[in-house]
Amino acid sequence: MKSPRPYSPRSGAAAQSLTERRKAATQLDIARAACELFAEHGPDGTTAEDIAHRAGVALRTFYRYFRNKQDAVAPLLAGGGEQWRALLAEEEPGTPLAEALERAVTRSLSGQVAVAEGLNWTRGLLRASAGDPALRAVWYRVNQESEEELVPVVARLAGPSADPLQVRLLCAAATDAIRISLEVWSGTDADPTGPDSPAELAVRSLRELTSGMTILSRP
Repeated sequence: MKSPRPYSPRSGAAAQSLTERRKAATQLDIARAACELFAEHGPDGTTAEDIAHRAGVALRTFYRYFRNKQDAVAPLLAGGGEQWRALLAEEEPGTPLAEALERAVTRSLSGQVAVAEGLNWTRGLLRASAGDPALRAVWYRVNQESEEELVPVVARLAGPSADPLQVRLLCAAATDAIRISLEVWSGTDADPTGPDSPAELAVRSLRELTSGMTILSRP
């Protein structure tokens, strides 16, 4: 398991160079193209060449960034996790953790960008992954990486006296609450907002999974 990157207030888009931003934009264009094609034709009916053509890049550019066609969707799936960690990082140390987590989860899953684009991309990909183990593996890998990168953010909010085991357990529970909620929602026709939306399901799941955790009851 790789070591999580240390939390830094300069992490994220603001700290990226122009070259890094261009690279990230190209990867996201490829990811969107892959998602569209998977939704239209399924993973089996889509090739790396198809994705490169839809994204307007050379096939060698595709393989410069991704090992295979399923791996191409990772930047799109990872975007939601990056957004919610950034929102959680905005919370002040000393804020009750349960309150901070629920607020960040709700904001990330009900924000304008998430509702307009991100959630529908995720729904399409999760439905496409039902018959494609390699695509499911990308989904699980993205969630594992998100959990690891969440650790320093939660540790900062919890304070130096927090039990590292409790911090890790809370990060795992929070990540799984979002993952499971998105999987359940993707299997329905529920709207991205309102009852049974990802935000509503995630808060319910978070409360169920973290009920009784001592780290949340610390003063």
